[in-house]
Amino acid sequence: MKTDNVFTSGSNRRAFLKKGTMTAGAVTVCAGLLAHNSSVFASGGLTPNDAALLRFAAAAEILESDFWVQYNELGGIPDSEVPGGSGNPIYTAALQVLDSDMPQYIHDNTDDEITHFTFLNAYLASKGKATVDLEPFRTLPGSTATGSSGKLRLTNLMQLTVDTSWWTRYRSDAKNPDLDPTFTFPQAVPDLFSPGGFPAIPRSDADLTPADHIQAIANTAGFHFPTIEQGGTSLYPAMA
Repeated sequence: MKTDNVFTSGSNRRAFLKKGTMTAGAVTVCAGLLAHNSSVFASGGLTPNDAALLRFAAAAEILESDFWVQYNELGGIPDSEVPGGSGNPIYTAALQVLDSDMPQYIHDNTDDEITHFTFLNAYLASKGKATVDLEPFRTLPGSTATGSSGKLRLTNLMQLTVDTSWWTRYRSDAKNPDLDPTFTFPQAVPDLFSPGGFPAIPRSDADLTPADHIQAIANTAGFHFPTIEQGGTSLYPAMA
């Protein structure tokens, strides 16, 4: 009788990852695991290597959620679903210049990222494996602008270097990243890629004026949003 399953060999694990993670990220990882639950139960649970892989993914999702929580406190929709902060009308209005639905977009992304690491940790716990807790590393001071919760952070949105080449990569008529993967696409906003430490949220109420200044901060956030998601979605194919 064949005893190998999705968790007992490196090649099967790679096949599992390619099938389960390249499409929809962390939740799909666990959906893939649950879909193979007969094999999981037959093997007595996750192997140590599989558990380590899921903990790595959970840690990445926690860090990603830390970005979005900060954005939501100041420019999203703080509510019972995504608690923390009280919103900043001036910053929110600047974000809405980019898209009138931006507060809802930020809110929903924040909620999604929280559910990702929560689900991964719950799955690990259900198999008797150690979960991920990054709270001891929450040491960075956050924004003091009106609307911020003021709690310590894992990530810093006030000194960013943002890769904006994704904009030119997917809008170029002359080059195709799939056909010419070695081509270096130029930065859409070269200054943001320099190590200057650009804020994507107001650092304090002093950043709320003049209007052009807070709009530049909101524009930096607009470029950073897809950079976050690009980083997250590239993680799982890289692991595969």
